[in-house]
Parts: sequence; structure tokens; C-alpha cells
Amino acid sequence: MLAGAAVPALGQQDKPESLLPPGFDEPTPAPKPAPSAAAPAATAPAASAPSAVSNATYGADAVAGIVTIGNTAEAEPLPTGPVDLSRYELPEFARHSLNKVGVIAAGNTPFPAKAFGKTDGRVLAALMQRTSAPVASRWVSIALRRALMSPLDTPAHINGADFAAERAWLLLRMGEANAARAVVNDVDGENYTTRMLQVAMQVSLATADPGGLCGIADRGNQYIHQRGWALAKAMCAGLAGKPNEAGQLLDQARGGTPASDIDNLLAEKVLGTGAQGRRAVTLEWGGITRLSAWRWGLATATGEDVPLSLYGTAGPQVRYWQALAPQLSPRARAASAELAATAGVFSNAGLVDLYSEIAESEDANTTEGGVARDLRTAYVDGDVADRIKAIRTLWAEATTPRTQYGRLILTARAASWIPADAKVEEPERLIASMLSAGYETKAMEWRSVVPRGSIAWGMLALGDPGAAGPVAYGDFDAFKDAAGKRRAQLAFAGLAGLGRFETSDAQRGAAALDVRIGAANDWTRAIDAAGKRGDSGMVALLAAVGMQSRIWDNVTPEALFHIVASMRAAGMTSYARMIAVEAVTRSV
Repeated sequence: MLAGAAVPALGQQDKPESLLPPGFDEPTPAPKPAPSAAAPAATAPAASAPSAVSNATYGADAVAGIVTIGNTAEAEPLPTGPVDLSRYELPEFARHSLNKVGVIAAGNTPFPAKAFGKTDGRVLAALMQRTSAPVASRWVSIALRRALMSPLDTPAHINGADFAAERAWLLLRMGEANAARAVVNDVDGENYTTRMLQVAMQVSLATADPGGLCGIADRGNQYIHQRGWALAKAMCAGLAGKPNEAGQLLDQARGGTPASDIDNLLAEKVLGTGAQGRRAVTLEWGGITRLSAWRWGLATATGEDVPLSLYGTAGPQVRYWQALAPQLSPRARAASAELAATAGVFSNAGLVDLYSEIAESEDANTTEGGVARDLRTAYVDGDVADRIKAIRTLWAEATTPRTQYGRLILTARAASWIPADAKVEEPERLIASMLSAGYETKAMEWRSVVPRGSIAWGMLALGDPGAAGPVAYGDFDAFKDAAGKRRAQLAFAGLAGLGRFETSDAQRGAAALDVRIGAANDWTRAIDAAGKRGDSGMVALLAAVGMQSRIWDNVTPEALFHIVASMRAAGMTSYARMIAVEAVTRSV
């Protein structure tokens, strides 16, 4: 192991790990709510719902329509309300209530059950469906992930299973396959709606677990007449050791499509892995121009390598699913895991553990093995100068803004072990590395050795958990000159949102940098109001709505101000600080 505190990689856990370091504070709990009444029955899924066998690539427009496998252009009308599953009923003592659905990630205090306040369930469903993910900020993503996973009271005017399905569907689009599976699994099968059936299939594909379809394949075939569900039934018969029945079902499921169709072949490859399966299937990727959830999930489950070129045809979420897939080797997951870390899907500890496995495997002499050796040096070398050199070597290998931020996350804990010293060059990068993973206490040890008004000073001013007074405008003025306009605008927005300026200085800075923090629109009014009410989950969701971009260049200082201020108002000050620091770090 590289470090004694390393934890198991996320892809190998039953539940997603905490992404926060020990001591990182939690949202302010809301008063204990009164028991809520049962949610009303769900309505039929809207046309924009994800198809149960969606062939969509999970880009920004993934929820704009339905794209199905093979020769069916549109999903057939779905029945309304819960599916009739009387023969699958659980005993009363074993049932989960639909009044509250969700799970607790290891090491995390959940968001309050009333984290979305009194917002109508139909409004929440629409917001979740329309939010384009992943979003720009790692820390907004972490906050939203925790909010969506938490055991939440089902709001009015939505079925509890449908509310869970919308949360899981957004988590999948964020790349959070394990979190989505945990939410889906907290709903009993007898309570599944057609919407939940659709999302449950997507979860099985995103986690490369076709066996997860076997409990719902019959019901999916009964209520959703699409080829993917018929193929799922054939696969499950094969996995159950019934090759003859599986073959007959496969022939029926093809529905006139050629046997050489890759989606058919992938299903055949899965069913052939069952007991007594004797099917030899050869896949040809040469004519395939698009990677889908179906193709990725079944190929990964059967040990089939997906061509790297196809990942570029899908949204970045698929790379994050790849990072979490325990079926793949640590080396195959490493590059994707660093990308996933920038989106909040992977933690510093998870990255360290992954590279620890590479260091101890036959892959030690590869490029990834070299990264593992440098990381070990960054942690354990007895000479501080050599540790700093190893950290900087890891930074220098990254060539894009996203991979550069990923390397800051990778080295975060190693950076926290470097003693504060005024002689260290570019201390702001060590500080940014620590704060990228929430090591704020260690970062604050540098306050006494960095020059006031420097870039390092600005990061510490934003990340300071114990700030007792306002920032002197003269110090910020010096920072503004050193940082450049864009970075200065974001730093100003963060400090203003954190309440670190006197009123007159806030007005002065807004005018000098042309940051219109007083401008208002429907989104600013909504997130400000949610913050004042203390609806932490609603603030996290609206923060993601305000950051619907994959790059920070498209995030305005005004949006950052309202996100930081609303999180602070809702008792999420640690998130507010880390988002503000992230803005300054990633806007170079």
C-alpha cells in the first residue's frame, strides 16, 4: 500500500465510500419532520423519460428523447402506476417504505430527510430530468451526490419509487453508477413502477451487471414491449443454466434483426456464460460508430475490451462507470479514475488505493506503474525535497486542464504532509492540491508563510474554516493584480458569497471587476430562497442547474456568488468554501 490510510477502491465496495476527509463538517440538520402521508400513485412516464433499453450515449441531450435498440423507433405506451407484482410480495417486516427512500454512504452523515423542503415532487422530477450532467464543479457534484443518495422523504404529488428513479437517473448521468444502484436497491420490487423498471435496467448496464436484470426481466417484458427486455429475458435464462430455453428466447428477441447485430451478439455472449453454456461468440467492433450503455455494460461484464475510440462517442459518464467497474484491471481503470475524481466520483483515497494495486501487480513496469512509484515517493521518502519533486513530476505529466486537476486530487494527501515553509516555490499548487480533497486544516498551516495578497493567500482566504473577520480590501487588491481578471472575479465572487467583505468593500470590488452580484433572474431567486429556507438538497440541485457545463470557463462569477452564498445560508459552509477554491484553482 502507498499509505496506511488508503481505503478500498470505490469499484469494489457494496456502498460508495465517503469522498470527504475525516473532520470535514456536515450540513446543518433540519428539525425532525413529522411523519408524512403516503405518496400518491405515479402517472405514466413522460415521453422524455429514458427508455429501459436506451441506446443513448448519455451526452448533454440524453433526456431529450427515447432511442431504443434495434428496429423499434419509439417506446410503446406504458401503463400508469405501480406494476402488479402481488406474487412477489415481501413479508411486512422486510418491506421498505416508499415514504422515505435512500441510503447512507459509509462515513457520511446524510442530508436531512426534508432536504428538498416543501417543493412539489413534479417540480423536482422536471428539474432532475432536465439537468445536463456531469456539471463543472467537483464539489457541487459531491454535494448533489450525497443529497440524492440520502434517505429523503417523498415529496407531494409523486410516487416514492418514481422519485427514487429520478434521483438514480440523474446520478447515472453524473457518472455515479454505484450510488444509483444503491438508491434503486432501496425500493422493493413489488413497488416498482414502469419508470423504476426503466432506470433499473440502466443501472444494471452502468454497473456492468446483466444479472441484475434477472429479477425484473419478466416484468419488463410484460409492461415495456421493447427488444432489449426480450434480450434480457434470454440472457437470464442462459445465466440460470437453461441453454435451450435461452436459445429459443434469443431467436424470438432478435425480432427480424440480423444475428450479426452487435447488440444481439453481446446478449448471446452473456447468456453463453451461464452453466452449460457452449456458445462461442466473436464480436467485431469495426463497423460500430457509437458506444451505448447496452454495449458498454454487456461488453464489460463479459470481459470484452471496448475500443478506446468509442469512448469519445459517448458522454464522459461512461468513463466514470469504467473507473468504478471492478471487472476491469486497476491499470485499465486508472486514467478514467483520475477523470472521475475531477467530477467527484472518485476520492483521493480511492485513487491512492487504485495505484497501490498497480504497484503490487504485474503492471508495475507500465506507465501507470511509474505513476504508482512516484506516488509512493511522494508519501514515504525521507527527504522533503524528494517528496516535493515526486509530486511535481506527477503534476507535470498532465497535459489538459481536467487531467491537471485530477493530479492535484491524486497528490492531495501527500501534499498535506509537506511542512509549511516559506522557501517552497509555488506554494499555491500544494495548497490547491490539499483543498481539492478537503484537507483544509493542513492547508491552513501555510497561512503564516505565504505573502499577503499572493495567489496562495487568496486560496487560503477562501478555504479558511476559522475565518473570524472580513478580508482587508488592500490585500485583495494585491491579489487581484497577481491573479488576472478572470481568477480575480471568481475569487471576489467566492469571498463575497462567504460574507468575507465589508459591505462597502463588496460594492467597491463588484464595480472594479464588473461582477454584478445584485442581478437577479428566476434561478438566482430560487437558489437564494432555498438557501434562506435551509433546504440543503434543493440548494445542491439548483447549484448543479447553475453549473450545467463540463468546463469552468462557462461558469459566471455571478452564478458562483449565488451558489456559495446559498450554500452558506443553508449550513453547507464547507462545501461553499471548497467550491470557491475550486473555481480559483481551475480557472487558470
